[in-house]
Amino acid sequence: MHGCDLTPAARMIDSDRCEGPVVPRTMSLMSTSLSAADGSSSPGELERALEAHRTELTGYCYRMLGAGSEAEDAVQETMVRAWRSIDGFEGRSSLRSWLYRIANNVCIDMHRSPQRRARPMEMGPSTPTADVVLGPQHPEHMFVQPIADSRVIALDGDPADVAAARESIRLAFVAALQHLPSKQRSVLILCEVLRWPAVEVAELLDTSVASVNSALQRARATLATVQGEPLDPTVDPSQQALLNRYVDAFERYDIDELVTLLRDDVVLSMPPWDVWLVGPRELAGWFLGQGIVCEHGRLLPIEVNGTAGFGNYHFIRPGLWEPWAIQVIEVAGGKITGHHNFLYPDLFAEFGLPPRIEA
Repeated sequence: MHGCDLTPAARMIDSDRCEGPVVPRTMSLMSTSLSAADGSSSPGELERALEAHRTELTGYCYRMLGAGSEAEDAVQETMVRAWRSIDGFEGRSSLRSWLYRIANNVCIDMHRSPQRRARPMEMGPSTPTADVVLGPQHPEHMFVQPIADSRVIALDGDPADVAAARESIRLAFVAALQHLPSKQRSVLILCEVLRWPAVEVAELLDTSVASVNSALQRARATLATVQGEPLDPTVDPSQQALLNRYVDAFERYDIDELVTLLRDDVVLSMPPWDVWLVGPRELAGWFLGQGIVCEHGRLLPIEVNGTAGFGNYHFIRPGLWEPWAIQVIEVAGGKITGHHNFLYPDLFAEFGLPPRIEA
């Protein structure tokens, strides 16, 4: 089973303490002190100051909650609460820290349900293709959902920071975070993804530095049990060549060629079903069996969960394709190791994909 890579997404620091400050330039501190009480900021200035943090707050909430729709709702609620309570913001901390405090409280309120989001690979054993019975679809809230990189990462930032941020939104890493209690999840994201100093995390969470360090140690121990290999960087030219071959094979539906691109332990999943398959032989059997509905499909590239992906359009009739599934394609060691299909056509708009392809 593919797990979560903690390097460099959650770098282990030399001691058992959360140290800093080491904040990626793409998430630079904004120490703006705004106070509606003193009349120093107009509503327009306040709105711009709040909006400047929307992308990074969405990233934080996505890691906390495991779904883009919930993250967007959490950030919107954060903004509403900030507007309502701006008179109480006295500038003792940065606006950014204040917003994170609100966002963290919103996420904890939204995460009261005992049902945690997961991936199909965590819900039970793999199934041989011949034994697959899809049955009814499971509710969306059971699964970690994909998200467009642009919604949670400032892609125009320093390339090294962007690369590190992409590691921290991998599907496996986000799913692993859901194993943690809310406090441990908050601490690990703040300390090891965003690189906040322990003293600032303690202040945000209204706790002690010792409590932060203790929660961080427990979080690391839990995530170590699901640690897996890192994925190849998407900027690697060899990966682009591999993906070009994949698109060509998929759109021609040349399964023999497609299989040559897969690693021996490749995994295919397809929420909203909890079924998952392992190995090139099983995937080939699926694509030529129940998965034959993908034949004649079209693919449009997207940047999703820090890796490569595609909007998979279903063939309707000659000249018309409609949204079918968001594909997340994971590559390690020059081979495809993950072929994850999210059959939620409503997600296409969130990736900026067209509602149909006509040709």
